Amino acid sequence: MSGQKATGPRMRITLNVNGQNHDIQLDPRTTLLDALREHLGLTGTKMGCNHGTCGACTVHVDGRRQLSCLMLAAAAAGSEITTIEGLQGANGAPHPMQAAFVAHDALQCGYCTPGQIMSAIACIEEGHAGSDDEIREYMSGNLCRCAAYPNIVAAIRDVADATMAEAA
Repeated sequence: MSGQKATGPRMRITLNVNGQNHDIQLDPRTTLLDALREHLGLTGTKMGCNHGTCGACTVHVDGRRQLSCLMLAAAAAGSEITTIEGLQGANGAPHPMQAAFVAHDALQCGYCTPGQIMSAIACIEEGHAGSDDEIREYMSGNLCRCAAYPNIVAAIRDVADATMAEAA
């Protein structure tokens, strides 16, 4: 559907994105990715493969990572959706994972970075950051054509270690 104007039936749904409700009218076949980008103007979430194999479109739905290109927007109604735009703090400060990606130069072209960051946060929250091997395994659904993987793992390791230190 991406980029195409739907001419068929329309439905009205409410999406809670980054803490705000958005009432939108769309084709029932619209993916969450297209709803975010085309209907709400939240272009931080990227379309990579549009087949669920690259991870560029990763968002959080009810606190769990979700490939937004594989989820219908209607299925996300009633859920809390967080995109890369929703990560910054109230004072505009970057999320610790965003800061770690910058500090570790864990991005090159930057196209995959929003999906990488969303998955990295989920990786830690899911308890899958116990070792570098575990991080690599649970981040394997997010591809980086620039091969910044060692720096991505280092960024995740730093945030995971800081999170564990705070919990202690």
